[in-house]
Amino acid sequence: MSENVILLAVDGSSGAARALAHVRQRAKFGGAKVVVAYVIEWSPYSFNTAEENAQRHSRRESEIAKAHDAVVNPALVVLQQDGITVQSIVQHGNPTETLIEISKEVDAAQIVIGRRGQSGLKSLIFGSVAGNLIQTAPIPVMVVP
Repeated sequence: MSENVILLAVDGSSGAARALAHVRQRAKFGGAKVVVAYVIEWSPYSFNTAEENAQRHSRRESEIAKAHDAVVNPALVVLQQDGITVQSIVQHGNPTETLIEISKEVDAAQIVIGRRGQSGLKSLIFGSVAGNLIQTAPIPVMVVP
């Protein structure tokens, strides 16, 4: 585990903006590298025809581009303004599981996430990504209120 890599989970919410502000200050003064991650919720468990799979692949690529433009790139600009070393990752999958896998891939020392994201009613029923990360992540998780 690298002491100088922070994985910042973003989703375009106000909670993610507060997490970004916190990570910005910490990385600016602590010299940490920040990996900004956005996970597009997606289940691999569906049965499709070849044509549906082709459309699904095209839709996935479009969603990744939109996520970069609308959510990830603005966060990168904020961090880069302070000379912080950044990297970005956008992937499809289960948010909790995917963030844990990304944390392992980038050798993160910590995951930082906003307390409330875009999930709304679903999080009340199934639990929030932040809550699930706290329970299952192999590294410390900081939840920013």
